[in-house]
Amino acid sequence: MRRVLLVLNTGSSSIKFALHDARDHACIARGAIEGIGRAPCLTLRNAQGVQSLHPREGADDTAALIDWLLGTLASQLGPMDMVAAGHRVVHGGRDYSGPVVVSHSVMAKLQALCPWAPDHQPYNLAGIHAVARRWPNTVQIACFDTAFHRTRPRVAQLFALPRALSDEGILRYGFHGLSYDHIAGRMLNVLGERVAQGKVIVAHLGSGASLCAMQNAQSVDTTMGFTALDGLMMGTRCGQIDPGVLLHLMRKKGLDADALTRLLGRESGLLGVSGISPDMRELLASPAPEAAEAVTLFVHMIVRQIGALTAVLGGLDALVFTGGIGERSAVIRARVMVSLNWLGLIHDEGANSAHKTLISTPESSVVAAMIPTDEEGVIFRAMLTFSP
Repeated sequence: MRRVLLVLNTGSSSIKFALHDARDHACIARGAIEGIGRAPCLTLRNAQGVQSLHPREGADDTAALIDWLLGTLASQLGPMDMVAAGHRVVHGGRDYSGPVVVSHSVMAKLQALCPWAPDHQPYNLAGIHAVARRWPNTVQIACFDTAFHRTRPRVAQLFALPRALSDEGILRYGFHGLSYDHIAGRMLNVLGERVAQGKVIVAHLGSGASLCAMQNAQSVDTTMGFTALDGLMMGTRCGQIDPGVLLHLMRKKGLDADALTRLLGRESGLLGVSGISPDMRELLASPAPEAAEAVTLFVHMIVRQIGALTAVLGGLDALVFTGGIGERSAVIRARVMVSLNWLGLIHDEGANSAHKTLISTPESSVVAAMIPTDEEGVIFRAMLTFSP
């Protein structure tokens, strides 16, 4: 029976995974379930090639899909001795600033954070439960999206609320930390030491989207806050909004907490503005003016927040794109970069269209780059420090 290590990365619209041999750490298989909530499909890559598999009828929510995925891996790859499993967990709150071995007490704390990340945390924990049911003796490691941002100064973590609420933990936590951790580790090779240690903004653009301002490859500020709803416009999330709008919707429209959760997290963003789709590829291909307006608003919010973070940093040496949209959409990258000409950023149209790593011209005052993220790699490396 093959001894293996599992990495499970449950996001808002996909479940990514990787299986490694526990002896030599070679990757045995990797892939993702995408299209959750619409038409989920598993893409499985291993030595035999690439397969597209569809879940059984009824396995259409994230928790059910995780369980189906684990069963499919076992049936497709043969009997496995699961030595350890590493998981992306969105919210670590104030208690966790680095990876941790999952125990009953840890799970209790993470469960208590579910209301702070209702569209992510329950599914992250569902993955831990699913592994424990199938392989009860497996060591499990939780890696937190919030941990990377713990280096920020206190002022960048505070809301202008009564101190007692801040003391209870109502703070700006920030997310996408596993992605930013990977990019921070790659910047030295891509950008060179001077730029990588300088003033850098990383744009993680995907179904979930955020920006992180870094100096010395550490988080200084970020656009997401107490929850993953804040900051940029996203696939189905509204991003930054006047809290007075929420009060208005409660008073005049009778919306309660559950209705607001649906509206802000699942019915807004690209989907809400366009009325067509949360998928940037579909919107860019659509002739509908509503689709064009949604894309324009997406870019506008990115550019506005880059301006704010540039002010926090006191300048900008580099802009790095990552995430599904950031890596794959030359159109969105170009629109953002053109809007930043005032910073001296001059993009290289040919390099950008070809999805090269460096996408600014030599004479550009700001270096622009595209670096693919690898959250699973960050989880895997953390897991190796814990697993037997």
